[in-house]
Amino acid sequence: MPAKPEQYRPMAGGYVSEFEQFLNGFLAEHPEVQEERQRGWYIWWDHRVDLDELDKQRQDAVARKPYSYE
Repeated sequence: MPAKPEQYRPMAGGYVSEFEQFLNGFLAEHPEVQEERQRGWYIWWDHRVDLDELDKQRQDAVARKPYSYE
């Protein structure tokens, strides 16, 4: 069954590439892909940062010489 034609989107000029049509159709048929993508995003990017621990790590760091091969 062919995918429905893409609706008009402002700022896109009304053009939808074949790849984007395919991707939109695939995501409509496989919603678990989007859920898994969001789960991965939360694991890697949306985590709490302990600012005290980050400050402690910065203070404990040893400065490196600019040219370590000398």
